[in-house]
Amino acid sequence: MQKKPNLVFILNDHQAYHGHGVGDSQGPLRPNFEAFARSGVEFRQAYCVTPMCGPARRSLLTGLYPHTHGQIHNENDPEYKQDVYLDLLAEGGYRNYYFGKWHAGPGCAFDHHCEGLSETGYGNPYNSEAYAAYLKRRGLPRAQHRIRRVIEQVTFGPQGYFPKLKEGALYQCEDSWCGEHAYGVTVTPRDTHESFFLANLACEKLEEIAREKRGEPFHLRVDFWGPHQPYFPTREFLDLYDPKKIKKLQNFDTDLHDKPETLKTELNRPMGDGSHLIYPNPIPWEEWQEMLAHCYAHITMLDAAGGLIINKLRELGLDDNTLIIWSTDHGDAIACQGGHFDKDSHMAQEVMRIPMAMSWKGRISPGQTIEKLVYTCDIPATLMDAAGLKFGNPIDGKSLLSLAEGKEQSWRDSLLCETYGHGYGVTIRGRMVTDGRYKYVCTEHCLDELYDLREDPYEKKNLAVLEEYRELKEKMQRLLAVRQQEAHDPVNMETLLDGASKS
Repeated sequence: MQKKPNLVFILNDHQAYHGHGVGDSQGPLRPNFEAFARSGVEFRQAYCVTPMCGPARRSLLTGLYPHTHGQIHNENDPEYKQDVYLDLLAEGGYRNYYFGKWHAGPGCAFDHHCEGLSETGYGNPYNSEAYAAYLKRRGLPRAQHRIRRVIEQVTFGPQGYFPKLKEGALYQCEDSWCGEHAYGVTVTPRDTHESFFLANLACEKLEEIAREKRGEPFHLRVDFWGPHQPYFPTREFLDLYDPKKIKKLQNFDTDLHDKPETLKTELNRPMGDGSHLIYPNPIPWEEWQEMLAHCYAHITMLDAAGGLIINKLRELGLDDNTLIIWSTDHGDAIACQGGHFDKDSHMAQEVMRIPMAMSWKGRISPGQTIEKLVYTCDIPATLMDAAGLKFGNPIDGKSLLSLAEGKEQSWRDSLLCETYGHGYGVTIRGRMVTDGRYKYVCTEHCLDELYDLREDPYEKKNLAVLEEYRELKEKMQRLLAVRQQEAHDPVNMETLLDGASKS
């Protein structure tokens, strides 16, 4: 008789959350995630360890800070030298099923004892043999999208990396990756979209598991490519939103006069000039509302896809001894801090705070909300703890199980996060610490930042530049230094402070 629990991990990618009116009629609708959170515990103060895709995703495999696992930005792909929880689960008797995006260093999930669907690098699911077989099996056409607007990626030229992007045209992604800077509508049935493709593959696998009754514990991980751009919802989800009702983000109109250079950087046109964010923002708010409607609709579409997996587990009775975690790798900077389109090298709350929820029927009491500071490095630690297994090397994350079960008497009182920027010729070293109330950010060669998150949750007023907050700033600097030392952070705090003081 199986004793070890099954493990399910659903991971969204690049999700707008903080500051976007989540939970009210103007923000992204997430009925499935919210119902799932009510069935267990929702962590209301969850952060990503770093706001950049590749490093964040490797941390979700290793439980380590980027400065330890070595993938510090999106450009470098060092070999794995530390334990990956997928390998350890396989060695511990688990069968791993992985469906979706990798983008976490060399190879793919198949190199870590997984079966399913996994592409090397960023990947493009629409080019996979599995997608072609899926379409044939279900009698579906290849996904097609009508482009509403193209955002110019200056690094890659007028049409970005994707030369076939034309506003108003029908489009199919046929390149080696699918990170188009654009938004529009998927005009083919929703099951042709990558989100439902992955969800349906996962559901088919769950049906196979239930049918064959193998008796071995399984770990199912689904990594959606969305809601990362491109925002391509189907019409049924886009019609849930009236763009005119979407409220302006609280910090959309900020002039950034007291902010570091990282927050003033915007590589996309027309909101930026190729290097800096333009102020006042050159795009009328009405156009931002349309863009946000597509972004929010994409989130709702992905929520529906994730809901299929949760509901299938329950339908098949596979949730009885199963730990389920649903989260995202990092946030989305869209329309925040003066009107960005994409994240870059800053650590605004919009890219750092993330949704995270967890359930385990019969073990985690439903209806809980926890305000303790947690972060993405805690997720692999939690999965391993539930499996009764241990990493062979020290990790930075901590299991969330005792916290969710009400057994934890002490928990971290502050949290360290980090960034090295995007890469591609530019490395920006930045560190962030928060105690839940205050947040301090120190970035090399930039103004430092200090915010009172209780009084100023949208970070409109940088207290670090005000003399009357010097004592508080120094206190947070000392706290940052302590957290860095505990994490064996090689970045010299004094070097960052010297750069900040001279900016």
